[in-house]
Amino acid sequence: MHNHIIRVSVLSVLLFLCMSAIGLASLFGLAWYVYLWAVFPFFALNIFPFPVKRPSFLIRMVSEGADLLCAFLVTAAMQCFYTVWAWFSLFNRFSLPFFVHLIAVILFLSLLFWNGILRVYCTASMIGLKWRILGVLCGYIPIANLIVLAKIISLSYLEVRLEEERDRRNCARQNERICSTKYPIVLIHGVFFRDTHFFNYWGRIPKELQKNGAKLFYGGQQSALPISESAQELVHTIRHITESTGCGKVNLIAHSKGGLDCRYAITHLGMGAYVASLTTINTPHYGCVFADWLLNRVSPKIRDTVARSYNAALRKLGDRTPDFLGAVNDLRASSCKKFNEQTPDIPGVYYQSVGSHINRPLRGIFPLCFSYALVRYFDGPNDGLVNESAARWGQRFFCLSSESDGISHADVIDLMRHDKPDFDVREFYVQLVSDLKQKGL
Repeated sequence: MHNHIIRVSVLSVLLFLCMSAIGLASLFGLAWYVYLWAVFPFFALNIFPFPVKRPSFLIRMVSEGADLLCAFLVTAAMQCFYTVWAWFSLFNRFSLPFFVHLIAVILFLSLLFWNGILRVYCTASMIGLKWRILGVLCGYIPIANLIVLAKIISLSYLEVRLEEERDRRNCARQNERICSTKYPIVLIHGVFFRDTHFFNYWGRIPKELQKNGAKLFYGGQQSALPISESAQELVHTIRHITESTGCGKVNLIAHSKGGLDCRYAITHLGMGAYVASLTTINTPHYGCVFADWLLNRVSPKIRDTVARSYNAALRKLGDRTPDFLGAVNDLRASSCKKFNEQTPDIPGVYYQSVGSHINRPLRGIFPLCFSYALVRYFDGPNDGLVNESAARWGQRFFCLSSESDGISHADVIDLMRHDKPDFDVREFYVQLVSDLKQKGL
């Protein structure tokens, strides 16, 4: 904190001098090249505002952007007082040098602000969509724009602090490799998503696990299929991993419907011999009563139209044989009740589960902020899609909570790459996998 104040103070003073130099040069009628002594340092400070070593390039951009925005507020305040004093004491009122000074100040402050705000808008994840929109809407509203800007700056600095703490923690335990489990980790995605190279379903979690020694693979099943068909695709993936690596078994970590796919593969398709553990993340083990109600109320014509539209879109995204209705029907409470009766746990496989809930749904991401109320009416407290109690399965259950907005179905897999001040999703997975290692799995 002390270094930050010194850094911003020095930056503000230097920028203030650069802005004032043009007006003073005009006042004393100095040669044109004197302006360069103000322009070049100003742009240099904007490009390299006291660069400090950070955990990553993006975090460095967040830090420098926040520094520039702080410097903008301080410098703007200094220029306001200086310009008023100069107008009465230094310049002849309404003189050309005064207007040259005023134009230079406005131009320089604008460049300083936009340089800082673009850096944090493009790189800071904690700002989120809400504060980005508020920043645009309140940009020209006095007082409100300062309040929103102060919030954006504080969130940016918070993100820098949390990332630096995470980096120090990883460096301190680097040699321990706390996530180097006996068997590799396979991450299994949920319904209507795919694992792709360009858009990682699991956000920043895989990279954090690998930093701590984990060996990772992905399920790679199609996004929308009945449980039995998705499970069949997982069988091929698991066999390929065990045969190609010689590891013998794998640890499965599955989100949402992926947990049901894994249970089917373990119990009915002989994968119990190849799976050391199954950790389900917000999986609807007991289904969704809301899904039963919706499918019973919607007319067959509307239901089939929606299914065709989804299937067509999923084919364009890489699915070969998408089956929207088959996937959704398997998530009904009535279907899951029958599924649980026919799919007992297999001895020798360690089962555990994770659940969560939302506290303030209107602050959540679309469409979970709207579906929350409907699921709550039928199922109770939920993460926007899955009832908290429906996620409970196995020998151990984690109920994740956050005092702020709660933890949604998307937050629990870092889908939006958004940090919460009181919940570190990446560290949660590190500790989850570390626990598997300690169990000898």
